[in-house]
Order: sequence, then C-alpha cells, then structure tokens
Amino acid sequence: MSHDGVGRGAVLRSATFLTAGALAVTALAACSADEERESKPAAAQDIAPAARALITDGGTLRWAVDSVPETLNTFQTDADAATARIAGAVLPSMFRLDANGRPQRNPDFLESAKVVSTEPRQVVVYRLNQQAAWSDGRKIDASDFAAQWRALSGKDHAYWTARNAGYDRIEKVERGAGNLEVKVTFGKPYADWKSLFSPLYPKDVTGTPNSFNDGARKSLKVTAGPFAVQQVDRQGGQVTLTRSPRWWGRPAKLSEIVLVAVPRDQRARALADGKIDMAEVDPEEAQRITFATRGKGGSTPTQGSSQGTSRAPSEGPSQEPTAGGTGAGGGAAAQSAGQPALHGFVIRKSLEPAYTQLALNGSQGPLTDERVRRAVARALDRTELAGLVLKPLGLPFAPLGSHLALAGQPAYADDSGALGRQDTAQAQALLTEAGWVAGGPVTEQKKSAGSPGKKADGTKAEDGKADGTKESSGDGSGDDGTHTVREDDKAPGRQSTRHLSTQHQGEHPGAAAPGAYAPRGTAAPAGAASGVLAKDGKPLQLRFVLPSGPGSQPLRTVGDRIARMLEKVGIRTEITKVPDESFFRDHIASGDYDLALYSWPASAFPATDARPIYAKPVPGPDGSLSVEQNYTRVGTDQVDQLFDEAIATLDEDEERDLVRKADTRLWAIAGSIPLFQRPQLTVTRLNLANVGSFGFQTPLYEDIGFLKKGARGARPSVSPSS
Repeated sequence: MSHDGVGRGAVLRSATFLTAGALAVTALAACSADEERESKPAAAQDIAPAARALITDGGTLRWAVDSVPETLNTFQTDADAATARIAGAVLPSMFRLDANGRPQRNPDFLESAKVVSTEPRQVVVYRLNQQAAWSDGRKIDASDFAAQWRALSGKDHAYWTARNAGYDRIEKVERGAGNLEVKVTFGKPYADWKSLFSPLYPKDVTGTPNSFNDGARKSLKVTAGPFAVQQVDRQGGQVTLTRSPRWWGRPAKLSEIVLVAVPRDQRARALADGKIDMAEVDPEEAQRITFATRGKGGSTPTQGSSQGTSRAPSEGPSQEPTAGGTGAGGGAAAQSAGQPALHGFVIRKSLEPAYTQLALNGSQGPLTDERVRRAVARALDRTELAGLVLKPLGLPFAPLGSHLALAGQPAYADDSGALGRQDTAQAQALLTEAGWVAGGPVTEQKKSAGSPGKKADGTKAEDGKADGTKESSGDGSGDDGTHTVREDDKAPGRQSTRHLSTQHQGEHPGAAAPGAYAPRGTAAPAGAASGVLAKDGKPLQLRFVLPSGPGSQPLRTVGDRIARMLEKVGIRTEITKVPDESFFRDHIASGDYDLALYSWPASAFPATDARPIYAKPVPGPDGSLSVEQNYTRVGTDQVDQLFDEAIATLDEDEERDLVRKADTRLWAIAGSIPLFQRPQLTVTRLNLANVGSFGFQTPLYEDIGFLKKGARGARPSVSPSS
C-alpha cells in the first residue's frame, strides 16, 4: 500500500484516504446548478489524444506497475492498482468515468440503464448490448449479475470480500422482460447504483466461494473486454494481456499490453534501457528525467503549465514499435549528470484523482480538543503548501476546497469557509481559549520504566530512537527560517492510550491528558521560557509522523514547512520518519501519531465511498474503538446522518447538496485538512497515443497505440486552470 495514494482495493473499496468532522449547520458557499455544470478539472488530462486512423495496428506496450498483483479479483482486500488496471482491460464495466470524473454508460455493454420505479421499491433495469458475450461464447446475462450480488451482499460469510457497499442494499436480481434485460430490486434506496457491477465478473468466478476466493486470484480464464489475460508470470514479474479475438467493440490497436513490475526508483533506468515504454513516476524522479531529456532528443514536461502541450523532440524521428516494443532510447543507458539519457520520451502531466491531506489524530493528547485542531488548521497557508509540490511541475496549485470531491466533479464546492482562512492571530486565540499559555512552566517528563524505544519492526532501538532520526521544530523562540534537527538519546514517555490494534513503536512526547485544561487566561509565571505554549506542566508538542522512503521527499518537504507554520503560533512538532512499509500499518491504522500526511483518492460516488472513512468511531463489545477507516478517529452523528441521507435519496441534486453539507461539517471540526490534489506524472514514448496521465477518465484500452510514422496526435482540448 502506498502511503501517498492508497488504492481503494488495498484497504477496502469504501476506504481509501479521507477523514471526518462536524459543527453547527452553516450556509454553504453559493454555487448555482449552472456553475456546477460548468465546473472543470483543475488541470487537463494529458494523454496525447489521436484518432484511431492515425494509430498503427499492432505493437506491444510495456507498462510499468509496482508489482505483479497478488489477486485478479478487485473485490478482495489485497487487490491493488495493477488488479484494477487488468480488470479495466479484460472485464465488463456498466459505467466508466469521463474526463470530469462523472459516470457514463458504457455502450459496449449497455444499451440503457435506468431507474424504472421508486415505490414501493427502487428498481433498476439494465438492457444489455445484444453482442455482449464472454470469451467462452456465453452471453452476458442476469445470472452473472445475480451471482455477483450474492457474492458481495455480505450475507454469505464464506465469500472473502473486501466490501459490499451497495450490494447489501439489493433485495433481488432477476431476468427482465427478455434475455437482454436485468432487473435489480433494492430493499433500501441506493443513490449510487451506477457504481455497481463495474467490473462484472462471470458467474464462473462469483458463483461459489471457492471460485471467488481462490479461482480468480491467479488467472481469469473467462473475460469480456478488448484484451484477455494470457499469462501471469510472478517469477518473471509481468502480466501479459493479448488482444481478444472475441471482442465485439472497436478492435484493440495494440497486439499486447505487458505490465512489468518495476520499482519506482528504477524506472528511469528501465525506460532508458528500453525495458518499458511507459511508467508513472514521482515528482523528484520526474525532475531528474526532465533534466536528462533536455538537449538529448527528449521533451521537457509542459502539459499543465502555461506552455500548453509537450514540444516535439529536437532531433530524431519517432521510431515505429516492434514486436518487443523497442523504440528510441533502448539500450542507450548514457549518463548525463549521473542520470540515464532518455531519448524520445515525454513526461505527461496532470492532476491525479487523489489529494494529500494533513491528518490530525483526535483520539489522544492535545488534538482531542477541537479548538487545538482548528488552531492547527488556521495556522496553515494551504496555497503555499500546494505550491511547494505543484508549482515546480508547472501544475495549478490552488488549495483544495473539499474533502469529498475534486474540481470538475458535480459535488465539488469550496466549503473551507466553514473553517476559515489562514490566520495566525485566530490560531493563537484558539490555543489560549483551550488553556495553552505562552511561557507556561514545563515539567520534565521522565521515561516510563519498561518502555524502551522500538524500531518499526518492533525490535528495540539503540538509544531509544524509533528509526535513528527525530526532528524538532525549533526551540520555541519563533521561526527564523531554519528547522532545527536534533537526535535525542532518550525520548519522553507517553501516556498509555487505547488503540484499534496493539501498541506500536515510537515515543509520544508531551501528550497532555485529555480533559485536563488550565483556566482560561492563566498567566505565565515569571522566568518561564517565552514562546513555549504549555498547560499542566506539559509543552504543546505534537508527534508528526512522515514516511522515509525515496519517493516520499515531497511529503517530507511539505511536512517541514507545516512544522514551521505551526511553530509561529506556538505549536512545537517532533518529526518522526518511519519506513514506508510500516507507515500506514504501524502508525496511521493503529493511531500511533498526532499529525501525518497521506492521501485519499477521489470518488465518483462520495456518499458511498466516504461514509466509512468519516463514520463516527464507536466502542466495540470488548471496549476497543471501532473506527472503520476513520483513521483520525474524529466523527459526529450529524455527519453520519448526512451520508445516510445522501445514499438513500434518488434525487441527484439533493444527494449533491447533502454531500456538500457533510463536507462543510468536516471542515468545521478539522479532523483532517485537505491540502492539494496530487500530481500525476507519466513518462511515455513520444509516439504513444491515447495514454498517459488520464486524470479522472477511465482508460479506453482499445484506443491506445503507437502513432503511424509521421502522424501527430491532437493537442489537449482542455486547458488547465491556474
């Protein structure tokens, strides 16, 4: 699981990174229906669009993935982005997303799909494309829909499913007026019914628990898409998809798509050596690749900036694809300033349908107080933080205004006014109101006996350090533009707190006991150190957990800047860097942090997908806290009710309004602070068309291919906003 962009299948479909909140009902930002319809993504997709007539017939596209997926079943807990990519190419989807992140009927499978009745039950009738058939020749029909419903309804626990949202509201699935009709009757109204049956698996997979649990993990023998799964080679690290001869839609242009497992820090070399044709890269890697391509026949990234589309290479024509996919740059491996030479490549840039947030753990310490959380939020200059990551890439860097939607989606509106803009004075006033006073006495904290420091793997760390490095945001004397770094031989102890799972490593200095507040306006004693906020003898210091992996530098840069912003209002932070593999498991999921940076993907169906992420935590039968996927552990009954109402209404305008009201409350309680939409950076060969950084849109795999010699793709039609 990636800490900076967790895939839905990696946690559960309904969970994949957001948070919670609430307060008194406030007026929503004014936004007319006409304005909402005109909403556009903050940046255009960059996929080198080209007409199919300009694309050669044949060729192999080698596409980098993080790893060969453990399962080909997207409804299992260990499904990942590669699982979803394979499913998109080989399985039916009733609806797919357009460039604005809105679900659109897929005509290859559906002639129509609509709600035909709402009383006494909601009934949806799907009319299937009469040509739609599985690769074994059997027609796609109601039996496939019914088998998938039974598998995902949650009623039969023999099915190892990651999610059942929506399917649990279905009462029955049956054949309609003819073989081409599927009639779905809901026991409870379900607004997001378009999210269902995408992908759709054949009843061969969903018909029995054994076939669902094990049969689709390693192979998919029966498919229905422009491609079919030919081979899953885990030892060789690749999955081969071949053009399906039974596909009734537009024939796939490519002969093969080979998904090749390449670690992110090795992708530039793999591209230069001709081992892959396309790869998503991290911002720091993209900048190195940009430098390597300048003056070497490559192209610098320009899409998403004011320059428009990527410029053509200064030398050398685009090479035609071969059976092996070799092209410009293959085997070159030349070095420029220590980087491999990348001839004939371009970085295609857009904004990913995901956003980075600052999470505030409201279950322990000072952040249990809503006033302190709001003070943290009011201390942040979110525009500056967005600019740190996006501005160097030439991408729009306006701060995100919603927890639940991104610009371009129907539910998007800037609801951050419920919290208020950056205001140092207001942040300081909130802290004073919460009892944290400048210059307050600080009692030296003693380390608890029997609680030595531990590493991320649970073993004892030398000198009590979690991973060898801790950073503190200064000495409380104000921000002079520096960030003091120190290595502590011993960390202060922490009060034992109850977590979703067992205690994990890492000391938590200065955690104030919940509910223990000094009287408002308590004066600082004479001689106390100025600038340090304290209460009950404890300093206001928060443990800020960040990942330490090579692809996490943007998060660490943002984290450092946040620490400086918080120091200005008197909040000290201790930055703890932990290995990527333990960041989520041992810290975010277990609640072993005060502040953290991680990302959630956006959803076309926020009423469904955000509900468990913002659900109010409740005590379980054993006394432990059940948080679902609400890892900030902040929630309210009001937010839960709004999501429940949004899921149950069949009026799209009402659903959108309810989602926006929920978002207003999420801002008000400050359980998490959305910062910016993540960059999406994809390195591709210059002669690849209809592929790159897709933004919201579901890829049309049948249209991807290599341009014919001399052909040029069209320029993007949507200019990014600034």
